[in-house]
Amino acid sequence: MPRAYCRVLGPARLTINDVAAPQELLWRKHLALLVYLARSPRRTRTREHLLGLLWGDKDERQARHSLSEALGAMRRALGERAVRVDVDQVGIEPGAVVLDTEQFVQLTDHGDWARAAALVEGAFLEGLSVPEANEFENWLAAERAEWRARGVDAIARHAEARLSEGDAQTAAREAERALVLAPTSEIAVRAAMRALALCGDRAAALRVLEEFTRVLHAELGNAARPAKETVALADRIREARVGRRVIAAAAAAPRRIPIAGRTRELAILNAAWQRVCTDGGRGHIAIIEGESGAGVSRLLEEFVSRARLDHATVAAARAVPGDRVVRWSALSGLVAGGLADAPGLAGAPPTALATLRQIGPDSEASLADAFAAGVAAVADEQPLCLAIDDAQWIDAETLTMLPRLARDSARQSVLIALGVVLGAPESTRFDELRARFGRDLDGSVVRVGPLDEAALRQLVAVMLPDYENADVDRLLRRVRHDTAGLPLLAVSMLEAVADGMKLAAGAPAPWPAPERTLLDSLPNDLPPAVVGSVCERFRRLLPEAQQVAGAAAALGGRTTLQALLRATALARDAVDASLDLLEWERWLLADARGYVFVAPIVRAILLQEMITPGQARRYRGNAGDLKTA
Repeated sequence: MPRAYCRVLGPARLTINDVAAPQELLWRKHLALLVYLARSPRRTRTREHLLGLLWGDKDERQARHSLSEALGAMRRALGERAVRVDVDQVGIEPGAVVLDTEQFVQLTDHGDWARAAALVEGAFLEGLSVPEANEFENWLAAERAEWRARGVDAIARHAEARLSEGDAQTAAREAERALVLAPTSEIAVRAAMRALALCGDRAAALRVLEEFTRVLHAELGNAARPAKETVALADRIREARVGRRVIAAAAAAPRRIPIAGRTRELAILNAAWQRVCTDGGRGHIAIIEGESGAGVSRLLEEFVSRARLDHATVAAARAVPGDRVVRWSALSGLVAGGLADAPGLAGAPPTALATLRQIGPDSEASLADAFAAGVAAVADEQPLCLAIDDAQWIDAETLTMLPRLARDSARQSVLIALGVVLGAPESTRFDELRARFGRDLDGSVVRVGPLDEAALRQLVAVMLPDYENADVDRLLRRVRHDTAGLPLLAVSMLEAVADGMKLAAGAPAPWPAPERTLLDSLPNDLPPAVVGSVCERFRRLLPEAQQVAGAAAALGGRTTLQALLRATALARDAVDASLDLLEWERWLLADARGYVFVAPIVRAILLQEMITPGQARRYRGNAGDLKTA
């Protein structure tokens, strides 16, 4: 018996033994009868029911003749045994016709959202209409509503899964596909908004809500409003803070390069965050560690970006070398980086609030108690993520307090995320903390290393989509050789190639040398192609952005906005715009206390190759005492 397979989640496509079905079986009513029987209980219906369903506009003799013709076409295409006909019932044998809806249900039952989403190509039997058959049209409308809802749910779940793996661009495409299928689906709206925001395109994320509201008003009237959850997500996207300012993402802002090769690492962090948020209160410390340039900061940023879009509070800070000798500097950064503005903080004891308002290097040990009380009050309101990047530089007082804070938060929804760069003596200060994980502290260690070939190939596909396979293979060999798979250098090199930089023939000896890391490398130790790619990216910046980047490199450490204004002598608007651009293109990172280079090695390259000693002295002289925070 031939086997028929019919795609109905979109425009109908019917094949028999993998060959297109005969044309007579694709006639509107013949196809409608086939699909209707395949979707019927026990794949059987009475003759009278089918006659009224599809041929109610004809007299009885014509209707019976049309049904007989349709059944004959099915027998000729599917085989005599595939169609059952008795005195008053008509049916098709199990397995004679398989619909993609059956496969869809099996996949969703097993949580295979990627393959289920791939089956959804449009509305159920898209384009098929039998206007003279009212009962069939009513059935078709009900089927379309059911499968639209199921399809949107599967696509949205697939988008969320891709988000959890760090692939925001694919997630955005999937969510936007769900919106095409169901423009009034709030599940699809929220999935699209989250994905676009995590792509770095907050303006597009907010436009999704604007378009959704317009559609609601058009279909349901001006009184219709998005759900509170959707509005709250828009507020979190709109208010996402960078430093002390709210960055308004311009429509033309470049999208961030997707994070690649970090599926496992993100899954560990996201699973820990979900446990913290859903287990009725649970404290957790996550240490993200790797060599300089391995992408510790980017992974931490990616994770924190997701936490910001949840119904949660995020307080983030970044340490610099000078912070190690300033008492409570990291704690101060967390207070300024989001805790002070957190919902629920007002519930802390008045003495704790007073202590937090007066925080400084001279604060007493009671500050630790005040901070713990503040954290408890905030976590009672909603889950809390405390994130410190470059944590190897935090002060001894804050480092000593962290285990106690995690222990005291064991029954609260608090996650402490620490980004630690290995290779420096300071990173060994976390050995004791790691050793306590699984004993008296709930914690996890996420180690990031160089990108493998698959991850580098993913970056090439995104950044150089026009490259042929042979060119991709050649470029991959060179990138792996010159960058050792370190994400920071690989992305810089690929960006420069995408903008026209020609790689010189031949390559230096493999880098880095054995037993050496990027942390030990001086700019003149790096492969020329890597140094050249950083310089090429710098030359592409607008002149004002070059000045701001140059001033930040000359001033070093954590640089304040006021210091950059004085160092460059540029207008405030020009410096603000330049800082936004430098953040989007990942030259600088910002927290509530100022701006820091994403990677010290990039700063070193600029100082050696692109900024003269005279320029550096002028920048420092202009900034004066405002050099750092």
